[in-house]
This record gives sequence, structure tokens and C-alpha cells, in this order.
Amino acid sequence: MKFVTDITEKEYREFWEKNEYNHFLQSYEWGQIQKKNRNQTPVYVGMRDEKGNILCEALLLKKSTPLHMCYFYSPRGFTMDFNNQELLEAFTKGLKEFLKEQNAIYLKLDPPIMYQEVDENAKKIEGGKNNYELFNNIVKLGYHHNGFNLLYDHNQPRFTFRTFFNKYETFDDVVKSFHTSFYRPIKRSYNYDLEIYMDDSIDTFYDLAELVASKDGFNAYPHDYYKNVNDYFSKHGYIKIFNAKINPTKLIEKFKKELENEKKDNRKEKIRKDIEYFENLAKEHPTEYTCASLICTYSKKGSWSLYIGNDEAAAYTGTVNRLYYEYIKDAYENKYEYADLFGVCGDPTTKFKNLAGIFEYKRKIGGDCVEFVGEFDLINKPFWYHVLPILLKVYRGVRKIIKR
Repeated sequence: MKFVTDITEKEYREFWEKNEYNHFLQSYEWGQIQKKNRNQTPVYVGMRDEKGNILCEALLLKKSTPLHMCYFYSPRGFTMDFNNQELLEAFTKGLKEFLKEQNAIYLKLDPPIMYQEVDENAKKIEGGKNNYELFNNIVKLGYHHNGFNLLYDHNQPRFTFRTFFNKYETFDDVVKSFHTSFYRPIKRSYNYDLEIYMDDSIDTFYDLAELVASKDGFNAYPHDYYKNVNDYFSKHGYIKIFNAKINPTKLIEKFKKELENEKKDNRKEKIRKDIEYFENLAKEHPTEYTCASLICTYSKKGSWSLYIGNDEAAAYTGTVNRLYYEYIKDAYENKYEYADLFGVCGDPTTKFKNLAGIFEYKRKIGGDCVEFVGEFDLINKPFWYHVLPILLKVYRGVRKIIKR
């Protein structure tokens, strides 16, 4: 086996597409996206056998630092079977030499390896499955573990909710796994004649995403960020954008006709409420418009709901839940192994921002709560590894002062 840095785009993509351990954050395209969005240099490394066949590979994102040093990050890396101890040892040895050649401080990775089985509240299931032995083997190879964080204080969330389709015989069985409070709005959404469609542009999504970011206390990415994600992933079908349209004026007409024929007082009250709501909405949106948009990404076996954008009308009509429903249904019908909701915190009681609310919402969609092993650092320069965070903190503080 030989450690290599000469993997071509074609080779890298072909291996990634066929490998069962792939993740969209390890795709060739994600490297190009980060190059354009964050000025990080993608490096594609791996191991070859004697015949030149690729045995494993990894996307490394390089960030330069002062004094001609750098550090690397391999998001959800590597694309390999971590249980193959011989391959992991050889690859790690090659990475250590590579870090020396690059004058790198360290390499960070957060592999998509389950740490231990947890329940829907992110609590350990006693006697459940675990990967403690694999975790310890990684540490023995020289990787420094950064702890079992619970919030969004590392590069990737350490927990997620994931629906594994092999647990269900039919999609109706999947639907039965939804919590009642999540499924009820989906049923209600059919009253509003939603048009679900796929979009090739992120323009509408971006406008809606800013509303969500403001509500949840997060900063939205700039328009070019989402555009680059869409441009690169769409070339090879690694992305879908699910949108939902409503037409307030037509809905007003529909409900007025229903009101004329309705006999039950409680139902009349509900229809009047809908008419009043859409009459107010029609002042701003008199005709058909998109009220919710969901960006999803894909690999060989997995699907991820990545970014959501919606307005208040989407919440009123149950459209947000409906889009997640359509995404999960589409993943099931296209025979992906799972649908991942891409991250929650590990503390459902936290008061930090709206993390608890996001956790509760995704919990109700169903599926299994998954706890990953977390971040590891392969350290090449111990002194600078400890000094760098301090220098970066000072640097960022000075930049904030200058911008004022």
C-alpha cells in the first residue's frame, strides 16, 4: 500500500460514489465549494494498492497560518472502513508524514461513526450497541479526541436524527413512526392545495432562509454560498431543492365556496379563520408564491436535509412538515438507506439559542437519534497546536475592532 496525493478528480469521484462509507461532506464537490466559499484549499489524498487501485481516500481542507504553517480539516472523513485496522494504520502513517511535509500543525476529522446507541432524548441506552473498541483503536493510533460535546461548539453536530428505511416494510410504516403532532400538520397541508415542485435555483430559497436564520438566532450564509453549493452538487445530481407554492387568492375563493355549503358551526368558524388569514396574506402575495424551500444532498446510500427556508404562512399551512415528508418519501422511493436531518444538539434541555426547539422538532419527525464519536486531531506540532487557538482568538478580536 502507498499513500498518495495524486488522485484525480475522476478517480476520486468514482471511488467516492461507489464506496459504502461515503458522506457528502467528503465529496470532491464539497472541496471545491469550500475553496470558493471559504478560501480553503482542497487536497485529495488516499491509499493505493500495488496495482494502483484506490483503497481509501479523504478530502482535506487546508487553511494557511502565519509563519508558513497550516492546518487541515477532513469533514466527516475519511471515506473508508475504519474497522479495517491495517488500512487505517497505513493511512494514518501516511498522513503523519504528509503533515510534516506540509509543515502542518494538525489535521482535524469528525468521522460519521456511531459512538453508542441513544434513545430519542439523546440518552445512552444501557446494553445497546457501541463502538467503544473502535474509538479506542483510533486513539491508540495517535489521534487526540476533543471530548463529547453536546452543543454546536465543534465543526459538525455530534448528534442527528436519521430514519433507517430497512426497519420498515412500506412507506406507510415510515409514516407511522412520525409523532402525531408532526403528522397532523402534514394532513392539514392538503387543505391548502400546495404545489410541491423541484427548483434549479436557490434565489427563492435564500430569501426564505434569511427569515429562518433571524428567527432561530443564527446568521444566514450569503447568497453566493448557497449558489456555489447548488452549482457544484447539481452537476452530478447530488442535490435536490424541494419547494412548495400556495395561491392565497384561489384559496380565498375555495374557502368561500366551502363556507356557503358548510352546515357545522365549528367547521364554519375554521373556514372563516382561513379566509381571514389568506385575505391578509393576499395583500402582500395576491397570487401564487413559494412559501417554503428545502435543500437536500445525497451520496451513494444516504440523504440529508441540509437547509430550510420558510415564511410564516408555511407554518400556518403545515408546509414545513409537508416538505420534510416529501423529502423522506422521495428518499425512500429512490432506495436510499436513510434520510438524515443533519444535526441536532445532544442536550434537549439547553437554553442556548433555539437548539432545544430544533431538537424537539426533529425528534417528532421520528427515526433514530444517532450519537457520533466526535472530533479527533492528528497533531504534528504540539506547541503550535496549543498556541494557535490563542493567536486566532486575538486575531479575530483585533479584526472586530478594526471593522468598527
